[in-house]
Amino acid sequence: MTQLLVSVRSAMEAEAALRGGAALIDVKEPAHGSLGRASDGVIADVLRVVAGRRPVSAALGEVMESGKLPSPSIQLDYIKWGLAGSANGWQHSLSGAMRLLVEQLPSCSAVAVAYADWQRAEAPTPEEVCSFAIEKAMTAFLIDTWNKDGSTLLDWLPLPAIERLRESCRSAGVPMALAGSLGLTEIHTLLPLRPDWFAVRGAVCQGRQRGATIDEGKLRQLADLIANESEPRP
Repeated sequence: MTQLLVSVRSAMEAEAALRGGAALIDVKEPAHGSLGRASDGVIADVLRVVAGRRPVSAALGEVMESGKLPSPSIQLDYIKWGLAGSANGWQHSLSGAMRLLVEQLPSCSAVAVAYADWQRAEAPTPEEVCSFAIEKAMTAFLIDTWNKDGSTLLDWLPLPAIERLRESCRSAGVPMALAGSLGLTEIHTLLPLRPDWFAVRGAVCQGRQRGATIDEGKLRQLADLIANESEPRP
């Protein structure tokens, strides 16, 4: 079944995400960009609140800006870096960051992230990143948008292209997450692809503003929609 990943920026929002039905809690700071890194203190606070009830991931910014990992005392399930500005040499940078992860946080797994608007992000194509994720048997593959300007995943990547990537991941046994300013309309369109997760923030925030506070009611509505639509049909 498709599940809901919700990005939070505080322990208080993590509590709301848990009550609202999030299956995976992601920690990020939206003011710092698409994969904006939160402080180690915020990540630790979220982990204390979640207390093992859900898996927790964290965004660590763009790999070309910083491959620095959180403190070894912060036990995350997943981490992810963006690949903006690394169209050339990104495999070397990401592989190096992953090796460091194995050395310093061996219980944590890296997620491969592709930007649908890869041209303006000066990043590798989604197809290239997907192939890397499959080759390395990574824990998951996420497609997001780099520039949060109101455009969505479907404005930058047509449905047939997303479907091909989904089939490649499914065949290789690599779970897939879809993000990119997704709202109810986009999620309805993408649900037939049965991604493993829809990753959201703005869609469950007040006024659909990713910098605003999470609205628990919106979150519960979206979680229920995804759960109901994902149930196997008789």
